[in-house]
Amino acid sequence: MHFKRTIAAIATSACVMSGLLFSPAPAFAQATTAQQQTVSIIPQPVKLTQQSGSFALNKDTKIFVDPKNDELRKIGEYLAKNIKDMTGVQPKLEQKAPAQGSSNYLHLTLNTPVDTLGAEGYTLNVTSDNIILAAKEPHGLFLGTQTVRQLLPAQPTKAPVSIPALEVVDKPRYQWRGMHLDVARHFFPVEFVKEYIDYLAMHKMNTFHWHLTEDQGWRIEIKKYPELTKVGAFRDGTLIGHYSDQPHKFTDERYGGFYTQEQIKDVVKYAQERYITVVPEIEMPGHAVAALTTYPHLSCTGGPFEVEKKWGVFDDIFCAGNEETFTFLEDVMTEVLALFPSKIVHIGGDEAPKTRWKECPKCQKRITDEGLKDEHELQSYFIQRMEKFLNGKGRTIIGWDEILEGGLAPNAYVMSWRGTEGGIAAAKQHHYVVMTPGSHVYFDHYQGEPSLEPTAIGGLTTLEKVYSFEPTPAELSAEEKKYILGAQANIWTEYIPSTDHVEYMVFPRISALSEVLWTPAAKKDWNDFQTRMQQQYKRYDHLGVNYARSTFNVKQHITVDPAQGVATVSLATDAKGPKIYYTLDGSEPTTSSQAYTAPFQLSNTATIKAASFDEKGKQLGKVSSRDVNQHEAFAHSVELKNAPHRSYTAAGGLTLVDGQLASNSFTNGQWLGFLGDDFEAVIDLKEKKPVNRITSSYLQTKNDGIQLPAQVEFAVSKNGKKYKTVKVVTELTDKPGVFKEVLTAELPGTKARYIKVTAKNPLPGTEQDRRRAWIFTDEIVVE
Repeated sequence: MHFKRTIAAIATSACVMSGLLFSPAPAFAQATTAQQQTVSIIPQPVKLTQQSGSFALNKDTKIFVDPKNDELRKIGEYLAKNIKDMTGVQPKLEQKAPAQGSSNYLHLTLNTPVDTLGAEGYTLNVTSDNIILAAKEPHGLFLGTQTVRQLLPAQPTKAPVSIPALEVVDKPRYQWRGMHLDVARHFFPVEFVKEYIDYLAMHKMNTFHWHLTEDQGWRIEIKKYPELTKVGAFRDGTLIGHYSDQPHKFTDERYGGFYTQEQIKDVVKYAQERYITVVPEIEMPGHAVAALTTYPHLSCTGGPFEVEKKWGVFDDIFCAGNEETFTFLEDVMTEVLALFPSKIVHIGGDEAPKTRWKECPKCQKRITDEGLKDEHELQSYFIQRMEKFLNGKGRTIIGWDEILEGGLAPNAYVMSWRGTEGGIAAAKQHHYVVMTPGSHVYFDHYQGEPSLEPTAIGGLTTLEKVYSFEPTPAELSAEEKKYILGAQANIWTEYIPSTDHVEYMVFPRISALSEVLWTPAAKKDWNDFQTRMQQQYKRYDHLGVNYARSTFNVKQHITVDPAQGVATVSLATDAKGPKIYYTLDGSEPTTSSQAYTAPFQLSNTATIKAASFDEKGKQLGKVSSRDVNQHEAFAHSVELKNAPHRSYTAAGGLTLVDGQLASNSFTNGQWLGFLGDDFEAVIDLKEKKPVNRITSSYLQTKNDGIQLPAQVEFAVSKNGKKYKTVKVVTELTDKPGVFKEVLTAELPGTKARYIKVTAKNPLPGTEQDRRRAWIFTDEIVVE
C-alpha cells in the first residue's frame, strides 16, 4: 500500500471528534411512482431518447428469456427480484420467446439489433406494450438490468408503477472499471465483501481489486504454509489515532483474521455471477513484514520480526538474493492462481526500500551474478522473474508504477498511482495501464473540510474532483491512448476500521467514478450529474448505505481584491437543490438567518457560518465556519520572489492577505507551498502606516516532507528599496508531529509602507534533488 504518497496528493490532519461518521440522512421528498420521476440514470448512457407513454407493471407482467440458456435465466431471476423489492410486483419468469403480438412483458434476449456494442453493451427499448433488453453477451444484459433498476422507484412503493417509454443504446467507455479494497490493515468479513461486490455491480463496475497481504496482516489461507495465517494474520495491537500524532500509542488487543480458501472460492463465484473479475494482490518484494514474521529466513537479516502495528513503509522486505524467497512466492502464487481465474494478477511492487538489499551479501551477489547495475535493477530482476513464472501459468502481472524503475517486465501491466506520469511512461512503451492517481481516486482521502470529517490519512478528494477525473492523458498519441485500459479507485484502510466507515468513504464518490469510466467524456455534465444524484441518494437510503453527506456541507470560497480592498464570499454545495443560510457573527445558521442568493462582500472582520437545508427546513449538512480577520495588510497587493509549487498555489500571493488562518491540513487551499525554494513576500500597504506587529506562520509535518524554515526574517521599508531588518528567527521549534509555528515580530512605534518576510528553505534543491524540503506558509498578519 502506498504510504509515502506524493505530497501533491496527500495531507495529514489532526484527529477529529468521534461521531462525525454517522450523520443523519438528508430529508428528501417521498418516493414517487415511476411515471412521475425524471429519468435519472448513473452512469449516464451513451444515448438515451425519451418517448411518449410508459409501460405499466402489474400482476400479469412476465419476463421472457431466451430458452435453454441457464445464464439468462439467472439474470431474469435477478431482475424479477429487484422489481418485486421495489414495486411489490412479482413478474413470472418464462424461458421462451414471447408470442407474436403479445404485450405486458420484459424480454431479455441476445438477439441485439446493434453489432457495435461489444460484450458489455446493450440496448433497451421501453414502449407501452413491452420492454426489450438486448445484448450480444449475457454480461451486457446484466449491465442493462442495472439501468432498468434505475427506472424503478428509488424507494419501495405500493402505488402503481409505470416505467417511462424510452430508447437506450449503451456501452462502456473503458474496459477496466474497478474498485479496490484493502483488507490487510483492517479485516472485513465475507458478508461485507459480497455487499461491496454488489455495490460495484450496481455502478456497472467490472473489476474488484482485492488487496490481501501487507505488513499488518496476511489474509489468505495458503495450505502449503499454514503458519502464514496462524502467525501472519494477527497483530498484537493497532495504532491509535493518526500516524502523525506523537508519541505513537497502540491498543493492546490482538487483531486480525483471514479468508479460508473455501471462502475465497465463494466470493469469486459470487462476483462471477455479477460479471465482476476479482483481481488478487499479493505484495512483493515490499510490504511483507507479516510474511517475514512467519518465515524470517526469507528476509535479508533473519529477523526476528512482529506483524506491524503501525502504518508506514518498512525496510525489511523479501530477500532478492535468497532462492528460497522465489520458491516460497511461486508456491504461494500457485495456490492463488487456483483460487482466482482472473487473467490479471497483482504483485504489488510499490514502496520497497533498498536499505536491506544494499547491506545484504546475498543480494549483492545476485547483482554481481546477474550483471545488474544497482538495487533498482535488482527489483526489476525480482519482478521479471515472478512475471516469467506467472506468464508460464497463463497469467499476466500488474503492479504499481514503481515496477517501471530499473526496467519494466516484458508483458507487465502498470497501475499508475503516483500521478499519471507512470501510466504515461508505460503507455509510451506500449504496456497496458490502469490509472489510479492519488490526486483523484484515492477514496481514503478526505471528501470534505477535514474538521467536519472522520479522521483520514489526508488529501482532499471531493465528489466534484472525482467527477473531473480524465483517465486518458492528453499527452498520449492516438495509438498510445489505446493502452489506457481504464481506472479504479482505491480504499486503503489504515483509518477505516469498520464496514460502515468503508461505505462512508466509498459513497457517493463511486457514482462519480462510474460515470467517468462509462460515459463518453463529451456527454459528462457536472450540473446534470448533481441533479441525477438526488435520485441516487434516495437509492442509497433504501439500501441502508452509510453514505457521506459531505456534498451537503457548504463550501466557502473567499477572494480578495487589492484594487478595492474588499473580500467577496461565495457559498456552494456539491449537492443540487439545498438552500443555504449563513450568519456573520459566529451564531449557528437557521432558516431564519440570511438566505444566500449571490456572492457578497465583507466590510468588517467576521466569523462566517453556513449550512444547507431542504425544502422542509431540515438541516442537511454540517455547519461550515470560516474566520476572516481584516488586519492592516488585508486585501493589499503582494509580490512573491519565487512562485509557489503548482500543486499549492491557492490564490497566489493574495492567500497571504485574505484574512484567513489555515488549519493544520495542508491541502485545504489556504497554504502556499514552496518545494526546494526560499519564500519571500513583499506587501504594499499603499501608504506609510504605523506597524506594531507582524505575524507569519509555518507548517511542519515531516512525514510529508514539510519542514519549518531554517530562518525567518522580518523587514520593513518606507520606499520599497531600502529595508530595515526588525527581527531574525533562527531557532524554530524542533519536535515531532504536525503543528503550526507562529512567529511574531514586535516593532512598536514603527511606520512603514512595505513589509517583507523571508523564509530560508532548510533543504534547498532542484527538481532532481529528492531530499529538498517543502515550506508551507499562510497569512501574514500586520497590526
